[in-house]
Amino acid sequence: MKQKIGFIGIGVMGKSMCTNIMKDGYEMYIYTRTKTTAEDLLKTGAVWCDSPKLVAEKSDVIFAIVGFPKDVEDVFLGKNGVLEGVSKGDIIVDMTTSEPTLAQKIYTEAKKKGVSSLDAPVSGGDVGAKNGTLAIMIGGDKDAYEQVLPLFSLMGKNIAYMGKAGAGQHTKMSNQILIAGTMIGVVESLLYAYKAGNDLQEVINVIGSGAAGCWSINNLGPRIVKGNFDPGFFIKHFVKDMGIALQEANLMNLSLPGLALVYQFYKAAIAVGFENLGTHGLYKVFAMINGVNL
Repeated sequence: MKQKIGFIGIGVMGKSMCTNIMKDGYEMYIYTRTKTTAEDLLKTGAVWCDSPKLVAEKSDVIFAIVGFPKDVEDVFLGKNGVLEGVSKGDIIVDMTTSEPTLAQKIYTEAKKKGVSSLDAPVSGGDVGAKNGTLAIMIGGDKDAYEQVLPLFSLMGKNIAYMGKAGAGQHTKMSNQILIAGTMIGVVESLLYAYKAGNDLQEVINVIGSGAAGCWSINNLGPRIVKGNFDPGFFIKHFVKDMGIALQEANLMNLSLPGLALVYQFYKAAIAVGFENLGTHGLYKVFAMINGVNL
């Protein structure tokens, strides 16, 4: 008999991730703060629950992907949270990019109830979520990871067990640090090409297939060209991630001046009202700095 699955957080990423699990015939119980965002899933057979606790009561494996560490803490540890509704032997999985220390706290509290906890943040944006090709980096007990692996395989293609609780989140911080530096290169490169009078898509076609090629230029570059700054991943969430990385680096007595610089540019994006744009909306900030009218 297939496990009953719970899913909390039906946003840009979560909706597609949940859909891909349901396509494989799993019984699905869901909760999100705004029920209207879940209407499509409800029409295709998902069952609505009024709280994370109720999701946990009805499910064997409970996934969550929400916005900020405070949301994660509320969902798992708060009143009417997941840990109030779990049963011994259940597995809880946080796929939010969150704090490694919080992942360890949830793991410890789950163990007290005989429940396994995995931190499993993802990378790949809305496209990866929709296509089931996310990179998933996982921390926690390996036996729990192996039990959930068939479900992870419905959501992602590059799935890696990284070690003890918190290791998945630490890996995601490395990912976000790399993306932050790369994004500066993408927007400056395209802004330079724009000012030089080049056809931006042609530039992407050439440099995206050479040594400068990367996911950001090949996937987000064309969106910039079309003036499409809709979020595959929100600027406000990226700022949260960079803040966590800088906080963790400070605890390790590690200096990351490149990340600190990019963080300030993204804070500027929020200051001018771009918090709900996709991360490639940084292009608009650099255009403003240089007096370029898009």
